[in-house]
Amino acid sequence: MVILSLGKRGNERKEGNNNNNNNGRQLGKYELGRTLGEGNFGKVKFARDTLSGHPFAVKILDKNKITSLNVSDQIKREIATLKLLKHPNVVRLHEVLASKTKIYMVLEYVTGGELFDKIASKGKLCETEGRKLFQQLIDGVSYCHNKGVFHRDLKLENVLVDDKGNIKITDFGLSALPQHFRGDGLLHTTCGSPNYVAPEILANRGYSGATSDAWSCGVILYVILTGYLPFDDRNLAVLYQKILKGDVQIPKWLSAGAQNMIKKILDPNPETRITMAAIKEDPWFKHGYAPANPEDEEEDIYIDNEAFSMNEVQVDAEQRSPQSPTLINAFQLIGMSSCLDLSGFFEKEDVSERKIRFTSNLSAKDLVERIEDIVTKMEFQVQKKNGRLKVIQENKTHKTLGSLSAAAEVFEISPSLYVVELRKCYGDASIYRQLCKKLSNDLGVPPRQALVSSEMN
Repeated sequence: MVILSLGKRGNERKEGNNNNNNNGRQLGKYELGRTLGEGNFGKVKFARDTLSGHPFAVKILDKNKITSLNVSDQIKREIATLKLLKHPNVVRLHEVLASKTKIYMVLEYVTGGELFDKIASKGKLCETEGRKLFQQLIDGVSYCHNKGVFHRDLKLENVLVDDKGNIKITDFGLSALPQHFRGDGLLHTTCGSPNYVAPEILANRGYSGATSDAWSCGVILYVILTGYLPFDDRNLAVLYQKILKGDVQIPKWLSAGAQNMIKKILDPNPETRITMAAIKEDPWFKHGYAPANPEDEEEDIYIDNEAFSMNEVQVDAEQRSPQSPTLINAFQLIGMSSCLDLSGFFEKEDVSERKIRFTSNLSAKDLVERIEDIVTKMEFQVQKKNGRLKVIQENKTHKTLGSLSAAAEVFEISPSLYVVELRKCYGDASIYRQLCKKLSNDLGVPPRQALVSSEMN
């Protein structure tokens, strides 16, 4: 099992097509070269300081795109955050330049690409190499925390590897600073990437930036050592249910120390989850550990004031209305009102397969009652046991033809969203198809949304 099933976004750090070089273009003292990658707001180009000869990566952001998507606060946040951070395992910001239409972030050039690509191409790493990368990750993240910066989107794609095999944490666009905490001392904006998000973020009751970042580090460690994700499902709603339960299967072939470390970090209870300080004291972690030396001396990072003259009122993401379409993400979508159409997040499957799931905004109690009423009218017998409904229809003349046994179970994803799982035990596929269609239609779920994430057993 590998992580290639992950949705891979556009790579802003990998070297791109050299046919699109535009060599010779000047930006102050920098000569811009080939395009390294493209993102939502512009391009990343290779650049060289014409005075020193040092290489850099220049992120070129289009002001019109930033303004139209209302994400200028996100760009400002990333720049403000990177100004604070000077650590060997964090990508360095050198300066910010601007024109009337563009913002230019001059960043440290990291040659080795993303950790995602390293794992995707080579598979899991040996424990010694994996532990070294994890030590550097924890070093960098804990340094950020000590500076009051919480990343909130730690994942393999946001960890770069240089030519010496050392990691560099990047992409602080979703990071939080002390001013983003509410009066309860917690963060409340739901953000991150689905497979890496901590369960307390999904619970939507406020969370600590430190403990949620620790969880994401645990997911990264798991992937580094195993080659696949601890929580994964093609059905986004079911993926969140797995994360909320925190029931991770840790391979027995990992060393006892590695198993124990993963178990302590991927604790679904943030109150008992291991802290960054405790991780650093763990015997498995400390093996061969050489702490990095952050460069905390003051450095004058030049930022052109023109970079933020966008002629618009800036609204911080923590204070923005959750209905704002520019900030709606998978986690906010999953907890929205009954008018929500989740069809775009689910894959449709043939319902003749053994297991299907669909979503509903009815309460668990109403769902069970409605399911029981529907199947009874279809002349199924109903048995209740351990919170499940078992429905049976027997053809007494032909045991296989026209007979069906299926089980239904309801899972709560959020107070306003439930997943109904139907599982065929045995019987006629055509009758099972009819049952699935009837339940999905009568429970108010659009047919194109209902039949999702089948699994053959």
